[in-house]
Amino acid sequence: MKETMKKISEVCKLIFGYGIMITLFAGGLTFFGYLAAMFIGGETATAICVFIYKKVFPIIIYASTCLVLFGLVSMYLGGETALTSEKKKK
Repeated sequence: MKETMKKISEVCKLIFGYGIMITLFAGGLTFFGYLAAMFIGGETATAICVFIYKKVFPIIIYASTCLVLFGLVSMYLGGETALTSEKKKK
């Protein structure tokens, strides 16, 4: 049972790692969209900014939230307790 949980945890960690990397990359690409809009100007720039704000950002936020949940599940399935407070015995 414990081996199965470790294997599931490793798969979840892999999904979490690649997923967060992709969402961070997508978030970084939005900078270039805003930069392009700044150079273009006018109504086109407004359309680009509104598209990024209303269509792209919600997808990135939802994806990263789900992936963080994946990361937490993988930690607890793997037996890691990084987010718990413990008293150290001296």
